Amino acid sequence: MAKQLEDRFRRRFYYLRLSVTDVCNFKCTYCLPDGYQPSGRKNSSFLSLPEIERVVRAFVECGTSKVRITGGEPSLRKDFTDIIHTVASTPGVEKVAVTTNGYRMANHVERWLQAGLTHINVSVDSLDPRMFHQITGQNRFNDVMAGIERALEIGGCQVKVNAVLMKGLNGQELPQFLHWVKDRPVQLRFIELMQTGEMDELFSQHHIAGTDIRAQLLRNGWVPKVRERTDGPAQVFVHPDYCGSVGLIMPYEKGFCQDCNRLRVSALGKLHLCLFGEQGVELRDLMQQDDQQDQLIERISRALDNKAETHFLHDGNTGITPHLASIGG
Repeated sequence: MAKQLEDRFRRRFYYLRLSVTDVCNFKCTYCLPDGYQPSGRKNSSFLSLPEIERVVRAFVECGTSKVRITGGEPSLRKDFTDIIHTVASTPGVEKVAVTTNGYRMANHVERWLQAGLTHINVSVDSLDPRMFHQITGQNRFNDVMAGIERALEIGGCQVKVNAVLMKGLNGQELPQFLHWVKDRPVQLRFIELMQTGEMDELFSQHHIAGTDIRAQLLRNGWVPKVRERTDGPAQVFVHPDYCGSVGLIMPYEKGFCQDCNRLRVSALGKLHLCLFGEQGVELRDLMQQDDQQDQLIERISRALDNKAETHFLHDGNTGITPHLASIGG
């Protein structure tokens, strides 16, 4: 194995978030309120299967054991099942996850699991079909929920449900979400609304602090769970009376970045050291041939010298990220 990926702050990176498209068919209020807008870039085809195989192999050779396939909406790719199989077949990959809006799950999740998927995160911002429609721009609540129930029925994978609670919209739905996981082995993940370049006004109107949600959980008997090495940034809470659990992603809390263990590669082949970073590091030119692996690993390793100790969200600096779909959230 090549040298473990490690930055100047002794953080090690076991977790790769790999975007395979920035296209999405939903119009979520906090991400793509006007829907997907093609950029007009020339030569902007998304990563091919051989390129995906090579970049995943490079990360795994440096100690990465968890790969999350993201978008946009990754299941929009016609070769999505093949992508899962390619990632899962890479020796050293222990967890293969996907983040999806869930609209294709009911019909396809069995094939995804057979291809090697082990973890599924589904975005469900409301359990009220009308509010779901208002936030996502799509009247697909029943389809998405059917997909989740199908995944639970099949079993063999961990299911998480992502929700961004927003003041004036779905901000009062915490009790409904908790009731929903009382008898389901699902982890709810409440993601604090984050300020991005195109969302300043939305943030100021709708932001709910993750610390407020945590305080409610603690008052009601939820207790923290110990983190595992390849876990994402969520603080996870469990309750003896609930089958499900709750994860909180709170990027505005002090120390959020100190345990960072993940790197991102965009659908166009750029390495991003932070969701709120700068231009990214071009990797795609070194994904074309198998004999470029050593060079690819070296470029990734060198780039880590420039990874900052923290993001600068507290200062109102969101970097150049225009919206969360642009590099896979």
